[in-house]
Amino acid sequence: MELPRFHLAVPVDDLDAARHFYGELIGCAQGRSSDRWIDWNLHGHQFVTHLAPARTERVHNPVDGHDVPVPHFGLILTVPEFHKLADRFREADTAFVIEPYLRFEGLPGEQWTMFLLDPAGNALEFKAFADDSQVFAV
Repeated sequence: MELPRFHLAVPVDDLDAARHFYGELIGCAQGRSSDRWIDWNLHGHQFVTHLAPARTERVHNPVDGHDVPVPHFGLILTVPEFHKLADRFREADTAFVIEPYLRFEGLPGEQWTMFLLDPAGNALEFKAFADDSQVFAV
């Protein structure tokens, strides 16, 4: 079954930093742009960074012993893609909010996960399930 694509727009305070982070580090292809926004192909989804320097208060919720930043967004990758991206972040000396680790080990929903901030402070989570049927496990 083919899943519908999503569209997400997030605020950034520096478009050049967004170009480096999303284009070079994560590897998203850049689409249309202006001096106020950039469209990105985020694994087939339309992701847009909009120039908007004002930031709001940060919130965290406890999950599996970690303070998870809210809001956050990201991708569900394959396990090999997850580890490849984690290695790319480490090589770039990216500061993790939550280091890559195996969450809910041995329980429903077992997943690899990592959290980090983009240069504008937007929280991202990348995760991977060895068993894709566990994405919506209860």
